[in-house]
Amino acid sequence: MDRWGMTIPFFDQTLSGSRELIAALPELGYTDAWSAEVSGMDGFVPLALAAQWAPELRLGTAIVPVSTRGPGLLAMSAATLADLAPGRFVLGIGASSPVIVENWNSGEFVKPYARTRDTLRFLRAALAGEKVTQAYETFEVKGFRLENAPAVPPKIVLAALRPGMLRLAAREADGAITNWVSPSDVRKVRAELGEGTELIARLFVMVGEDAARVRESARRMLAAYLTVPVYAAFHDWLGRGDVLRPMQEAWAAGDRRAAVKAIPDEVVDDLIVHGDAATCRARIREYVANGLDTPVLAPLAGGDVPVDQAVRDLAPVLG
Repeated sequence: MDRWGMTIPFFDQTLSGSRELIAALPELGYTDAWSAEVSGMDGFVPLALAAQWAPELRLGTAIVPVSTRGPGLLAMSAATLADLAPGRFVLGIGASSPVIVENWNSGEFVKPYARTRDTLRFLRAALAGEKVTQAYETFEVKGFRLENAPAVPPKIVLAALRPGMLRLAAREADGAITNWVSPSDVRKVRAELGEGTELIARLFVMVGEDAARVRESARRMLAAYLTVPVYAAFHDWLGRGDVLRPMQEAWAAGDRRAAVKAIPDEVVDDLIVHGDAATCRARIREYVANGLDTPVLAPLAGGDVPVDQAVRDLAPVLG
């Protein structure tokens, strides 16, 4: 069966108000629910509730940063979810960004590749129930052992945007998570990852037939993301460096309005799934045809229908 994931909590709903819709996801044909962790809800609590509300779903974090928790605490949180959803929890981890790690969490964003690799190796051992005493390149752990290691250790997948992290995911993890890609971009990402390793991507979707309105709304979101250095480098690698340069220059000069206006329509259409629900479902299947194993939909407000209706309209059982 094809995987068809949904982002929880939903963009315009509280977690407490999402119970009914999360519980309905399996009957709508969704196979997965994936959380995120930026500045809203944490990555674990929504999944803990979803484990009870919709026990058929596979649950995953996409992603939790490796530098905002200590290694032991991250292992404990993952073990808790693995106990609540044995065999159905996937731990997605990643480097995140300097804003999230340093500005918001008073951590240190250093050696992001090495810190992610070291955390992956630590978690492999800790979640298998081993006692870990190890000096890694980016941190040291002395005598840590989970009090209750999960009977089924979770799979671990890595946030990966460029070749180095994609290759690490292929070598040592159970999959890779990417973001802000077009269907054609998936081919390039898959080529670096190789076959046989799960590729997951969050796809931002706006169900709406007024393309001009969709693009106006989406540009603001794109400008906020594509000016972040890791995403700027990612899209340079994907071949959008020249077309995005005017946006980045305007943003660096402090002219946010000009930066938003500088994003071409074709970039919006590449990176935001939009149109009526049937068109959106067909576009999502293009991603799958190009090598994406698990699309994780993130319906956005601002389209023709509210987000809760978009979740229902985008259900794979309808198309």
